[in-house]
Amino acid sequence: MTQLHAALVAPGSNPDTAQHIDAPDGLICPASSIFDRDAVISDIMTSLSNGMPEKDVRKLTVARLTAARDQGLEAIKTAFRAQPFAARPTTRAYSWLTDQVIGIVMQIAQEILHPLATPTDGERLSLIAVGGYGRGEMAPYSDVDLLFLTPYKITPWAESVIESMLYILWDLKLKVGHASRTVKDCLRLAREDYTIRTSLVEYRHLFGDENLSAELGARLWSDLFKTTAGDFIEAKLAERDKRHTKQGGQRYVVEPNVKEGKGGLRDLQSLFWISKYVNDVKDAADLVDLKVFTPQEFETFVTAEDYLWAVRCHLHLIAGRAMDQLTFDLQVEVASAMGYTDKGGRRAVEHFMQSYFRQATRVGELTRIFLTALEANHTKSEPMLARLLTRRKRAKAPYAIKQNRLTVADETEFLANKLNLLRIFEEALRTGTLVHPDAMRLLAANLHLIDADMREDKEARRIFLDLMLKHGNPERALRRMNELGVLSAFIPEFTPIVAMMQFNMYHHYTVDEHTIQCISHLAQIERKELIEELPVASGILDRGINRRVLYVALLLHDIGKGRDEDHSVLGAQMARKIAPRLGLNKKECETVEWLVRNHLLLSDVAQKRDISEPRTIKGFAKAVKTVERLDLLTVLTVCDIRGVGPGTWNNWKAVLIRDLYKSTKEALQTGLEDLNRDTLEAEGKRALRAALSDWDAKSIKAEIGRHYGPYWQSLPLSAKVVIAGLLRDIPDDEIRIDIMLDEDRDATRACFAMVDHPGVFSRMTGALALVGANIVDARSYTSKDGYATAVYWIQDGDGSPYEASRLPRLRKMIERTMKGEVVPRDALKDKDKIRKRERAFRVPTTISFDNDGSEIYTIIEVDTRDRPGLLFDLTRTLANNSVYIASAVIATYGEQVVDTFYVKDMVGLKFHSDTKIANLERKLREAIVQGAERANA
Repeated sequence: MTQLHAALVAPGSNPDTAQHIDAPDGLICPASSIFDRDAVISDIMTSLSNGMPEKDVRKLTVARLTAARDQGLEAIKTAFRAQPFAARPTTRAYSWLTDQVIGIVMQIAQEILHPLATPTDGERLSLIAVGGYGRGEMAPYSDVDLLFLTPYKITPWAESVIESMLYILWDLKLKVGHASRTVKDCLRLAREDYTIRTSLVEYRHLFGDENLSAELGARLWSDLFKTTAGDFIEAKLAERDKRHTKQGGQRYVVEPNVKEGKGGLRDLQSLFWISKYVNDVKDAADLVDLKVFTPQEFETFVTAEDYLWAVRCHLHLIAGRAMDQLTFDLQVEVASAMGYTDKGGRRAVEHFMQSYFRQATRVGELTRIFLTALEANHTKSEPMLARLLTRRKRAKAPYAIKQNRLTVADETEFLANKLNLLRIFEEALRTGTLVHPDAMRLLAANLHLIDADMREDKEARRIFLDLMLKHGNPERALRRMNELGVLSAFIPEFTPIVAMMQFNMYHHYTVDEHTIQCISHLAQIERKELIEELPVASGILDRGINRRVLYVALLLHDIGKGRDEDHSVLGAQMARKIAPRLGLNKKECETVEWLVRNHLLLSDVAQKRDISEPRTIKGFAKAVKTVERLDLLTVLTVCDIRGVGPGTWNNWKAVLIRDLYKSTKEALQTGLEDLNRDTLEAEGKRALRAALSDWDAKSIKAEIGRHYGPYWQSLPLSAKVVIAGLLRDIPDDEIRIDIMLDEDRDATRACFAMVDHPGVFSRMTGALALVGANIVDARSYTSKDGYATAVYWIQDGDGSPYEASRLPRLRKMIERTMKGEVVPRDALKDKDKIRKRERAFRVPTTISFDNDGSEIYTIIEVDTRDRPGLLFDLTRTLANNSVYIASAVIATYGEQVVDTFYVKDMVGLKFHSDTKIANLERKLREAIVQGAERANA
């Protein structure tokens, strides 16, 4: 055992079995505080005894290495948390610590467990790190990818060494990916499988036979890499596209994947893989010598890589496992770990995510530059579309077409007129080309030329407005201008919202990307691509509208976000200064300012108020004043909602906005005096008589006479017909239910009829909550002869109508609840939970009482954090306080919900008493707080 001890302590004595890697420079903390190899070996050797069974040797080794490794991990974690942006020395430290552990494991296996006195040439073994571990970069819970390389077919000795090593590594709780191959195997498999080939691009010799490792490197380069560069590049780019699609296809998704997402680490790593494969570069810095990146661009590469690695390491440490998805809850914790704080009216997490998205944007810029460089040296083929579009417009001086992209032919001439910093985007749209990275570099280096004089220049205004108004695809120019900083230079007020994340579950994009998405949707409507889906907005644009006003208003509608003030009010103040600077006349500027100030008005009224209420329409019409403003606001609202993200726009919102637009336009054109309850009631009765023409006169008269005025004014005719059928000859002990698809509204409609009793509305709400139904609208009425009728429009968890196969269960649960067999308050306890990843959101509760918005009801609006049992809690609280709920309108914005109730007191009057209002508000808040505590438990 003394001889073996000597071999372990002095590993350098045999180069073929050396198991030690010197500490590299620049670890996050001193190497001695991470891992003391001599002390660990001494500890292991002191504890070993001759003849000890292999199982016990492994057990002892695992115990000593676990303790040493845990101490090293803690030292790295402590040092990293003290320097939360020092990613490079941290990833290097994790890799070096892993090297030390694996080195000792291999030497124990070779020298103690399976010593070989006279090894043959075929019993050589080389241990190689591949993949991320091969790069020497590791996050706290990264995989350890190992290649055991043998010269020929694996021998029994090598097999035993490998098996013993893996047992020890697994017992150390390392997540090991491994393969045992010969050099010939590696070449064959790498030809067939791009994943294997990619892992070998970054191989690194660890321990064992160095000559064998060197042979693998030489053969890979001469027999494979040298002749297949084009194939490898196309495969990696196809893999990248597939990966991006899987991760959401956008750089600005709200819960990005730091490793696999667009603009993430994998994109940067792909650039290095391709460079190494094509040019055998040893370090990313070599890309500057190869003229791929300028020194400044390489600095951007390093900064982005360091930042993304820092985020990934913090993610792993906080999650306590390999975790690369920046989920909402982890975003808050990573922001805190990296030292971000609340300031300027924004949460720390929002500042953090803005920094993250800005780095992701830089990664996108580097990728474009890199791929263009590959095309320039013919390593990568041009995109298929570019090859097909052979008949392309020629560029005007001082521009030129290079690699099917627009570039600058004469830099001196280009920079002589600073307006060219805008004109180049106009020329790109005119020629149908992308901007070449060379031109992008020139623009980025000369943004200072876009000064106050240029912003006031008449021709500059024309160019900018024409980019939005004349070429049919303004989003392309705006997105590239935004990424290059030109948009912020021309409109400095735009700068704060660049890459600004809105920390909620409603918005899918950053504020700047949302703005560009809105403009993209407007352009699609103008191109007549959405006529069937958006008939009202398409019709408005087809009839003619002030496009300058609409585009500028959309560009500026969220420009005030991220401050303490109301972003609509602040945005309007900013628009008052920006719109004249863009060349709009006085009337246009006033309209833009009004649209920005009121850009949420139509959406709020449509989704948060009962638009069948005459006073709602009157109030909205008075706010809008003219059909011209109504038209502009309607199109802006449609684009704003659609620009929030996929799936946000649906038929339910479409019907609400369409109905509000139609009613308001009619009121503005014919006069507000025609909007009254008597007229609506008469029209409702007349329509139902016609619909029930197959009924006998007596039954029709009974049905018409049993309902009060509000019933006739707010309920669609189809629902009235159903309720008439439910009420016809209904016994007092029966609950009648009709559930069907309402295709026009993208919802399931549930109609109820039964003898009235206190709390019936709340009980129905609880029944629907128990089956996971989201109530989007509800109407409740009591007939003159004592029957309760109600209509609910509901959707499932995905915002869709219930499938026919799910309706029987829905009906059964409703029936059991209404009969008292199920008590919602008790049954909801397990369902009324907020998921962990959604608990980081803060939604302040506001409750308002409005006695002016309706002629006969008090409107209670509750704006708070959504959860499954919230509506039941609120309706139960109202019922327990003798409040009659006539209708409820529910608007959900991600984790935020606005529940609006139209109510009366127990004697049919509005709530005017301040004391009663204060008491009711207090009880509603108590219900919200108690429910939230239960949901977060």
